[in-house]
Amino acid sequence: MASVLALGRRLCQRASLGAEQTGHVMMMRLLSLLQTLSTIAVLLVATVVSPASAQTNRILAVVNGDVVTQNDVTSRARLFALNAGAAAGPQLVERLAAPILRLLVDERLRAQEVQRRRVSVTDADVAESIADIERRNSLPPGGLVRQLRAAGVEPRTLYEQIRVQIGWARLVRAMGGSQTNPGETEVAEFLAARRARAGQPEFLVSEIFVPIDDPDEEAAVTNFVADVVSQLRGGVPFPIAATQFSQSQTALAGGDLGWIGADEVDPDIADVLGRMPPGAIANPIRVPGGFQIVALRQRRIAGVQNATILSIRQAFLPFVGTLDPQNPSQQQRDTVERASRIGGGCQGVEAAARGGSRPADPGPITLESLPPALRAIVAPMQPGRVSQPLIAPDGVLVIAVCSRETRNLAELTPEVARTMIVRERLENVSRQQLREARRRAQIEMRTASADRG
Repeated sequence: MASVLALGRRLCQRASLGAEQTGHVMMMRLLSLLQTLSTIAVLLVATVVSPASAQTNRILAVVNGDVVTQNDVTSRARLFALNAGAAAGPQLVERLAAPILRLLVDERLRAQEVQRRRVSVTDADVAESIADIERRNSLPPGGLVRQLRAAGVEPRTLYEQIRVQIGWARLVRAMGGSQTNPGETEVAEFLAARRARAGQPEFLVSEIFVPIDDPDEEAAVTNFVADVVSQLRGGVPFPIAATQFSQSQTALAGGDLGWIGADEVDPDIADVLGRMPPGAIANPIRVPGGFQIVALRQRRIAGVQNATILSIRQAFLPFVGTLDPQNPSQQQRDTVERASRIGGGCQGVEAAARGGSRPADPGPITLESLPPALRAIVAPMQPGRVSQPLIAPDGVLVIAVCSRETRNLAELTPEVARTMIVRERLENVSRQQLREARRRAQIEMRTASADRG
């Protein structure tokens, strides 16, 4: 039961499922905590305190006057290891050093471009993003900061990273101009093309794109993407690797491409997708501009994906301390007893959740997307019924089903079609702007020996 309840705590992470069509839904999840943690870059200015510290934190690159240090690279590698559940030993740092350095250089370029074009990002914008992350991951106010400090990450590094992400997204949208607002005719043509594909296979895909800007880097990038695939197949969550290493705009959504047809990707990618079973991760595929790693999450026939959409309410009553099932404290006993008395359908559960750390309404969810154990509990519940207390190590969850309906998620709405058009166009603008920033930049890559000299 404890494991079932642990799954129950993930309801908030699935809050947006079913709220829109699948491509848009995944975009709603782009600020999940794992994805955010994995995108943090530690932006430090190198200072020479002593000859010994200079050797330890030597400058690896200078990007238009801004430095990238050994500590920056090491911190990013350790952060990746932390989120992947791997040991951050010297071998891991060495293996990831080259691609991480390249990513950090690009991050400096993005930050500089945002500043150069005077894209405004206020402290309130950053605070709102932090609060949104906490809400989507059922964290109390300040919970994210505590998690970062527990992981050895200074909160200001997250604030700086979020500021750059917000600024770059705004810059790209501004540079896209009218392209970011497709007209009714364009949307109608897009929908017509999708309807014409009815009956053909579609694929729910995640991607990692790693560019090759210099032919001399191809061997190193080849080794790196092979190592990423090995890590993924070893259990590293795809969104973590995507947000950490992908240079596509989809990195902000954990690499999610949404539902796509074979005609929407490179022919080599389409060929591989057609032969992959759901859940598989392909070997790196050479495409124009770099390497692409794809994971096939699901497949379906275009135009058909019926799902049960639920509206629920939830109340989470926390324990003081972690539950010992063999020796619960009096507070924990009282909390379970109080949860068992919650009634009154959705209104009663919403009232019980008032003032709690988790939202009473996590938003529409799809029954089919829930983990099997939790789905077995929720599936037979009729509207208005309140569940038995679901006990987890940190508290008790009570759920009420408010409504359910069957919906064809594969049927695109104009709003979702517009989102998909804009996403593709912004991806092209983002890559173009970054290429231009690289072309204009003065980037000095330093070796250890050069730095010592």
